[in-house]
Amino acid sequence: MFSNKVVLITGASSGIGADTALEFSKLGANLILTGRNKNNLDKVAKQCEEISPKQLQPLIIIADMNKENDVDNIIKITIKHFKKLDVLVNNAGILEAGTIETTSLAQYDRVMNTNVRGPYYLTMLATPYLIETKGNIVNVSSVTGLRSFPNVLAYCMSKSALDQFTRCVALELALKGVRVNAVNPGVITTGIHKKGEGSMNEEQYEAFLKKCAETHALGRPGEAKEVASVIVFLASDAASNITGATLPVDGGRHAMCPR
Repeated sequence: MFSNKVVLITGASSGIGADTALEFSKLGANLILTGRNKNNLDKVAKQCEEISPKQLQPLIIIADMNKENDVDNIIKITIKHFKKLDVLVNNAGILEAGTIETTSLAQYDRVMNTNVRGPYYLTMLATPYLIETKGNIVNVSSVTGLRSFPNVLAYCMSKSALDQFTRCVALELALKGVRVNAVNPGVITTGIHKKGEGSMNEEQYEAFLKKCAETHALGRPGEAKEVASVIVFLASDAASNITGATLPVDGGRHAMCPR
């Protein structure tokens, strides 16, 4: 399905990004995996190679989405190595807790820079190559982009910005043959809630996952693989008539109302 296609995934060292890399590998894609953790990226790349039908080895680029030179490098190295780009998956992101009373400008900057400015710049650089291949973009957003939640203010704002970015760029590139979509996961058991400022300890995390039985219509949190399979679908020809969509992959959470 993706043989001879070149797929770039940011934040591929863990969670949804890692699972997405595996799904694309199974389908024969040439992969570029970026992230900050070389050990984790190496592990993911090895797994990808093992399940790739032609044992294709992913290209690893160590990069921080907050550093413009790093983002420049991602595209430079990708095009130098593969000469083209077919799919961009903007997955790298961070989650931090905080309300308007407890947040800081530093938190706002960290979250907005990683979750919005990074994908904005990478997409800018990738667009000419995606137009050439009539490729597509999948952004990894969140149910927090579609609905309001307390205590994750900067994060909610960043994901709603990413959703609007998805729709606007979809309109701008539609007639050039480039589709742009987003997935909006609910709670996924990746451990992201245990990272970053204001994060949960093990006990709080377990309680949080238990509460998902009430907050998600399907009665459970999701798994990274369930999001990865939708990313692969949106990037595939099966979704050839879908652009500008923000697709909840959240066990029905976006449809829930407290009662």
